[in-house]
Amino acid sequence: MRAVEIWREKGLKGLAQSLKLNYRKLREVRKYQKWIREFDTLTDEDREKIRRKIESFSHKPLISVILPVYNIEEKWLRLCIESVRKQLYTNWELCIADDCSPSPHVRKILSEYAEKDERIKVVFREKNGHISAASNSALELASGEFSALLDHDDEFAEHALYFVAEELNRFPETAMIYSDEDLIDSKGRRREPKFKPDWSRDFMYSLNLITHLSAYRTETLRKIGGFRIGAEGSQDYDLALRVTEQISAGQIRHIPHILYHWRAIQGSVALSGDEKPYAHERAREAIRAHLERTGKRAEVSQTVHNLHRVHYDLPADLPQISLITTAKNENLRAQIAYEKLEILSAETLSGKSTAAVFNQLARKASGEILVFLDGDFAPQNSVWLKEIAGFALQKEIGAVGAKIFSRDETLRHAGIVLGINSLIGFAHRGLPASSDGYLQRARLVNNFSAVANLLATRREVFASLEGFDAENFPNGLFDVDFCLRARREKNLRVVLTPYAEILQLSDSSTEKILNQKDAPEKKNFKTRWKDLIENDSFYNPNLSLENERFEINLPPRVKKPFN
Repeated sequence: MRAVEIWREKGLKGLAQSLKLNYRKLREVRKYQKWIREFDTLTDEDREKIRRKIESFSHKPLISVILPVYNIEEKWLRLCIESVRKQLYTNWELCIADDCSPSPHVRKILSEYAEKDERIKVVFREKNGHISAASNSALELASGEFSALLDHDDEFAEHALYFVAEELNRFPETAMIYSDEDLIDSKGRRREPKFKPDWSRDFMYSLNLITHLSAYRTETLRKIGGFRIGAEGSQDYDLALRVTEQISAGQIRHIPHILYHWRAIQGSVALSGDEKPYAHERAREAIRAHLERTGKRAEVSQTVHNLHRVHYDLPADLPQISLITTAKNENLRAQIAYEKLEILSAETLSGKSTAAVFNQLARKASGEILVFLDGDFAPQNSVWLKEIAGFALQKEIGAVGAKIFSRDETLRHAGIVLGINSLIGFAHRGLPASSDGYLQRARLVNNFSAVANLLATRREVFASLEGFDAENFPNGLFDVDFCLRARREKNLRVVLTPYAEILQLSDSSTEKILNQKDAPEKKNFKTRWKDLIENDSFYNPNLSLENERFEINLPPRVKKPFN
């Protein structure tokens, strides 16, 4: 029936795309089961190696597990608690707060475990206060250096706290940790892994990137007053945002291993986002409050899948924008709804490389914001330039890119991934234009190492980096190189916004260079950015470098936990 509906709505082409996507999903389901068997299933020998590794730690921090409980079924509660007791890292305490559960079995089970294991602390609240209050009661019991959060129907992987302790040994300044995660059903079957990027602030504003497993320095949680009453449903999201206001980005560590299994059962958001509809607006309230506290003026609204969109306010006196383009589109100005605009065309110059021409035109430009369009484009909505300008004006952002389509209605560019085919790739290229992409990244504002083909930046940033490197990247990859220099030299973020939609009508300079076998730009890029090519922090080592569709890599580029 669904196939007939797709055929009626989108025709044979749409049906073919849908069938292809479903095949890819089925293939990824099978691949994940193989990934679990070959990489994420520990043997007794593996466990012994982990224990020996733990013994070698110079620092064995006490980790407090924060567990609020309310009226949960006995089997889920026992599985949850046992997942802590089975931890290979043993220097933990389990801090449980029962939120006045009416079912008598809850008190009985918690009392039983408290008597059985001295590391388990329990407080029974006399009045139901909901999850924020219960979490705060559990936090009051904590004496550990770090606190890890756990929900009463979920499970830790047995090596979860080992990884937390290892990260603290490797990076002692760490204040916040999060890991990859997956879902687990009522029969213990795992599915839908979330292989996340490293800390990505703009992605965090689109969805709760942190979720599970999350761990924080306990003193920081106390400093901010713990969980906020009134944020129930998105209390963890709100907590993470408030913690980020107290620490630097360098103190946030991502562990690219599945350390948390989120139970997908009736009543859980893991099963469906519709289980707790109020939670989505609470999340947006948390983002709004965070942006206000950090001095940002922005609108936060609902977007796809009840997730979130941050749209930065433009000043009443709009900034001048200089659009610098190689495009031959004579009607480009008519397609842009922006008052203070100048267009400078590279066609007026000849005899120089693309990067050199762009640099020359940038020096002539009068705009506060420079937007480089490399190739022929047709904007797909009237507000795309204002959307880009809102991000480009943020002082912490160095480059902004757009969502770019091809004539065949497939994605052409939604961010640059380093390391694809040993150089770079275009995120989600070839997927249907309406596709969510991996973790919805093709339809949400998020961060990448670089953008290309269309790049916006402030004039001051462009000048401080001395423009594009026309010597090493004369006819391609100069835009990608610029983004990486903005990140490394200026500590600026690179943002991809899918709300600026562009149809690309011809190849860009960078695409042409990628298609050349022995282009010197490719060699220069590999030499300069070897370390980033080998480890793109906005990708994930469990994902493939052989294509641009974020497929699971077998074997993954991370070793087994004990290595």
